[in-house]
Order: sequence, then C-alpha cells, then structure tokens
Amino acid sequence: MWKLSYLIPLILGSVLGVVLWQQYEPIELDESVYDGKNLALEPIRPIPNNLYFNARKVQLGNILFHDPRLSHDNTISCASCHNLIKGGVDGTQTSIGINGAVGPINAPTVFNSGFNFRQFWDGRAKNLEEQAEGPIHNPIEMGSNWREVIMKLEQDTYYIEQFSLLYLDGLTSKNIQDAIATFERSLYTPNSRFDRYLRGDDAVLTEKEKLGYQRFKAYGCISCHQGMNIGGNMFQHFGVMGNYFEDRGNITQVDLGRYNVTQNPADKFVFKVPSLRNIALTAPYFHDGSAETLPDAVKVMGRYQLGRMLSDEDVELLVAFLKTLTGEYNGQPL
Repeated sequence: MWKLSYLIPLILGSVLGVVLWQQYEPIELDESVYDGKNLALEPIRPIPNNLYFNARKVQLGNILFHDPRLSHDNTISCASCHNLIKGGVDGTQTSIGINGAVGPINAPTVFNSGFNFRQFWDGRAKNLEEQAEGPIHNPIEMGSNWREVIMKLEQDTYYIEQFSLLYLDGLTSKNIQDAIATFERSLYTPNSRFDRYLRGDDAVLTEKEKLGYQRFKAYGCISCHQGMNIGGNMFQHFGVMGNYFEDRGNITQVDLGRYNVTQNPADKFVFKVPSLRNIALTAPYFHDGSAETLPDAVKVMGRYQLGRMLSDEDVELLVAFLKTLTGEYNGQPL
C-alpha cells in the first residue's frame, strides 16, 4: 500500500508536467495520418436529414413562439431573443426584455436545442417543456404568468380550436409548453457541409477545412464538443487552464453558472457546453457575450480551456472548420 501511495503523486506530477509543457510547446502534428477515411469512427455524428413531428403541433408551436402576447406588455415573444433569421439568437451581448430591461446573459441559439441534454446555460431545465415557461415568468424577460397568458389566448378562436383538436384538455399551460417544445425540436439543421463530409463526400471540404478539423481534434476541443450536436451534452468548468473570470473581472451572479442551481461550490463557473452547430451565425459568444467574433472566441477557448496560446494559423484553420458546421433549415441554408 505504501508503494501505491508513493507512486500516485509521481504519476500525477508527470501528468501535470506534460499539461504545463503543452501550454508553451506546440504540438507537432502529422497531418498525413488524417486521410478522410474511417469516417464512421469520427466523434462527431451527422444530424439525420429527416426527423418527424406532429405537423399541427409544430404549426401551433410556431405561432405561439412568435406571439408577443406571452409577455406581460405584449411586446416580447420567444422569437425576440431567438430570431430564426439570425441563427436562432438576437445578436446582442445580452438580451432585452419587457420595458427595455437588459438581461444578464447571452441568449443561446434555439436551433438544434432539442438535442441538448439540458436547457439554459446553467442546465436548470431538464427539457424544452421546462425551458418554455422560464422566460414567461422571468420579470425582466416576459414578466407574465400562466393565468395572464391563458386569459389572453382564450380570446383567440384559433387557439381555442387548435388546442381542442390537439389536446384532450384543450388550452392549458402544460399544452402550451408541449406545443412550443415540439416546434423547437423541429428546428434542427441537417446537411451542413461537414455532415456531408461525414457521410462520405470527401470533396465537399477544402484541405484547409479538413486540416482545421484535425487540429480541432488534436488540440482537445473534441473532448467537450462532440456527438451529433457537437456539444450540448455535458457541463464543463469555464477556465480549466486559467482563471477566465479573474482576468475578465466584474464577476456577476450568472457567472457562477451551475452553482446557482445546485449550490455546490464545485459547480461555480460551470456551464453547459454549447453546441457548435451554426456557430458562425451566433455571435457574440459565451454566456457573457464577451467574444465579438469567432476568432476571438477560438482564442479564448485555446487559452482558458486548452492552456494554449493559439497561433494565427491555428485560429484561421479552426475557424475555417467551424464555418463548415452551418446547416439547413427546412431545406434552405441558414
């Protein structure tokens, strides 16, 4: 037993030494080993080209998603912060709610949100149904409540008819959540150029984009951004290899991330890893909207998550790869 206790610190010390060395020494990559073959073994999976949902529920959810009557003053809809024309976001650092209230956090994209394992940056909602009611009750987002919302919608014959057709108990808060969540799950974006590459179309990517993908894997980005949604399936500490928040300064309550849900000190500064799909369309980046451009975001991730000062070439190649992740919605490029 004493030998084991003696060896563990040595092993950990060796691992730490390698990590610290990698912060300063570039990785020598043998790019020739990546020939585009064995794509079935890749850690990223393509989105299915066709998913099927109840079309009437999708239509109803779409109308609710764009209806400002879900807010107290009839000015803010779900689409206000998740604009489908803008990649499912609002393009602002933090979102604006009723009465011009400035929110504390950046709005994540609604596209492909149905593939996330939890919802919101801090993961406080276990699914899209739970997420749908959060903004409605938030005093600086929609500032309303179910009683007020239902009273408004009951004045609309379309809603009365559709809810009666689709749900046995008609227009209820639960059914509103279900319709909105069904619509949001239909917002998947398949057939990106990278999806086509994964399906065997080697010519769809340039050599520069392929090289960017190989560096994405070799540098360790893939450890958090993998699977069909290229993220959205785990929590991670923001600042694994450096104190992002200390360097940025002005720490706020939302910066505490998952801790606000669990009250576990180990969860401070922990967030749901975002999906990278359509990432070229969803600036600014991170929960605080602090990175204005995609190259800015890549540099921050390199420094604070990988412990690496990325070269200009690294950034250029990684961004080139990330731009291949833009998909299609309803058969049209985003």
